[in-house]
Parts: sequence; C-alpha cells; structure tokens
Amino acid sequence: MKRTTMFFDEELLVKLRRRAREEGVSYATLVREALTRYLAAPMTGGGVPSIAGKFASGTSDSASRVDELLWRDPHL
Repeated sequence: MKRTTMFFDEELLVKLRRRAREEGVSYATLVREALTRYLAAPMTGGGVPSIAGKFASGTSDSASRVDELLWRDPHL
C-alpha cells in the first residue's frame, strides 16, 4: 500500500469517523472499501455530466491556472 493525502470537509470527516467507529474499522479502511465498490460499479451516462461545457468562464487561461483557481482561499 501507498500513503496518500485526501481533503474532506468537516461534515464528511465526522460522518466517516462515526461510521468507521460503528463498524470497528479505521476510516482509512472504510475509504478504501468505499472506493473499491465505487470503482467496481459500471459508469453511467458516459461519465461526463450533461452540464459540462455549457458555460464560459470568460477567461482563456483557466486550464493553465487550475491549481491556483481550485486551491486558493475562496473567501479572499
């Protein structure tokens, strides 16, 4: 196994820890099991939401600035 880092909002993390405690497993185990089930399920709808590509950001450099746009503090 390899260690990785994931980001969860506080509400999801609380639910995850609660469920792991109820099932008597670590939350890492619970996440692995959930991802295994999710990835085993067939994709539906072609994998791309029907809303994809329907709106324009008004800028032409969004793809090259993806990390800046996704990881900046939204309250600034």
